[in-house]
Amino acid sequence: QVQLVESGGGLVQAGGSLRLSCVASGRTFSNNAMGWFRQTPGKEREFVAAISWSAGSTHYADSIKGRFTISRDYAKNTVYLQMNSLQPEDTAVYYCAASPYRYYSGTGSPTGFSYWGQGTQVTVSS
Repeated sequence: QVQLVESGGGLVQAGGSLRLSCVASGRTFSNNAMGWFRQTPGKEREFVAAISWSAGSTHYADSIKGRFTISRDYAKNTVYLQMNSLQPEDTAVYYCAASPYRYYSGTGSPTGFSYWGQGTQVTVSS
């Protein structure tokens, strides 16, 4: 059974940092692009960041560019999202996702990803 399990969320003050982890089990995703999305109640799931299968290319939403960094550890079958300078508007449930392709499509659409984790809550207080 393929699973993506996120961890690392929590409550942090504005300006603080968190590192989210996404561990894959059931298969390796070393040949797949991986991504992070976030969602708040009543809103659509929003693209945050993506990394290609080789980690040679990364993509970020404009709203978090320069503050968040996506990376991957092939040995641990894990994808990370380092989040710095967090702001209250970053509060959301963050989801890890795996694409069936090697490269992120660039569309920002969740439909380009086929496996999803259960999400981890990030709350940033002002």
